[in-house]
Amino acid sequence: MADINPALDTPSDLNSNDTRTVADALNTALADCYAIYLKTKNFHWHVSGPHFRDYHLMLDDQATQVLGVTDAIAERVRKTGNTTLRSIGDIARRQQIADNDRDFVGPAEMLAELRDDNLKLVEALRDARERAESAGDTATSSLADDWIDQAEERAWFLFEASRNG
Repeated sequence: MADINPALDTPSDLNSNDTRTVADALNTALADCYAIYLKTKNFHWHVSGPHFRDYHLMLDDQATQVLGVTDAIAERVRKTGNTTLRSIGDIARRQQIADNDRDFVGPAEMLAELRDDNLKLVEALRDARERAESAGDTATSSLADDWIDQAEERAWFLFEASRNG
């Protein structure tokens, strides 16, 4: 991460080198949130089959939840005196979640892919939380606990919705 422009400087009692490490991890998680958000909306728009209504509504709820987390993550990065994502290109350079541009994805595959993506997001958020704890950034660590819980819940719902029986 480049040195911050003085016009964007934010006061913080945390060590700036430590917070850069935390901000880098948060920006990766943020990029993954945007990738999951768009993929979830894509699947919401294109789901088909006998469970259409249930999946359509669940995916819309999940997309809304993911989008809701993005502002909190970005604002946490700024509160620690760092900068966050600026563009779709910036997201693409940082995201670890693979896009899905296929013309058709079956419902079961959609649910499985999103489940796995949310579990990858959990890993990224845990990494950010561990870095925050090492930096003495308890606020980020506490917020990350909630974001992890939400991603785990989404993965659980996706898993349960995809079970046969």
